Amino acid sequence: MDRLQAMEVFVRVAEAGSFTAVADRLNVARSAITRQIAALEAHLGTKLLARSTRRLSLTSSGSAYLEKCREILAMVEAAEGDLAGEKQAPRGQIRASVPMSFGVRHLMPLVADFITTYPEVSVDVEFSDRRVNLIEEGMDFAVRISEQIDPSLVIRRLSRSSLTVVASPAYLDRHGRPQHPEELLQHHCLTYTLGSSLGWNFSVNGEPYSVPIKGRFRANNGDALLDAAIRGLGIVREPTFLTSQAVRAGLLEVLLPEYSATELHIYAVFPGTRYVPHRVRTLVDYLAERIGPVPYWD
Repeated sequence: MDRLQAMEVFVRVAEAGSFTAVADRLNVARSAITRQIAALEAHLGTKLLARSTRRLSLTSSGSAYLEKCREILAMVEAAEGDLAGEKQAPRGQIRASVPMSFGVRHLMPLVADFITTYPEVSVDVEFSDRRVNLIEEGMDFAVRISEQIDPSLVIRRLSRSSLTVVASPAYLDRHGRPQHPEELLQHHCLTYTLGSSLGWNFSVNGEPYSVPIKGRFRANNGDALLDAAIRGLGIVREPTFLTSQAVRAGLLEVLLPEYSATELHIYAVFPGTRYVPHRVRTLVDYLAERIGPVPYWD
């Protein structure tokens, strides 16, 4: 039994909670995964996983062993990465979770260029606006967009974006152009349901100012809200990486620019307990360089 390989398989199974998911990810038979775990348990003389009809769970021994395995595998990967150095071309698989609209619009073309530049790298991307658990789902990194950065996270800043309030000229011609945030109370506002629905935040005379919003259309996707705004259904508040193209094309007008000073951080976040492989660092650095500190969409 290759103990390091068995430890890596055990970590993957523990994080995924499934033999089948790991077998599919590694493109091997499920029986090969179960044999490796059984051999590891026999070698250690203890059960690591409790099996049920629905899912796997860690035993108390398994929980303790899992943390040690992560530490050992991280040290091995760090040692190999340090020896290989930056001269070695990146290779291997990268798994990433990225926001749906931002990922499709802005990251996918860059990832395609990266794969072309580094043919020994494969990239598995999950496009989703949900906040994934990187360790449990076996992700190397995730791209997140937020007004505030959690200081407890291991991150690499990619770029920034601003929140802007926009609406179609046709809607504004029918309902008027608000000159102050409080006038939004008289308008149909389109709501992003994965964020805070309590109101939109502005800065008035240097002080925070929140406006409760209401409207007849809500969605959990920024592109859907953008399309609704272009069709004249109401006013929307969205990042410039979504709105800039439509604004330049004259499909949307920017409203209340003197009150909308909110800046969003775009950053990559890594599992805090793991060494970041050279291939992952190379991709994240590539994304940051191509997007730029002053993003091209602005």
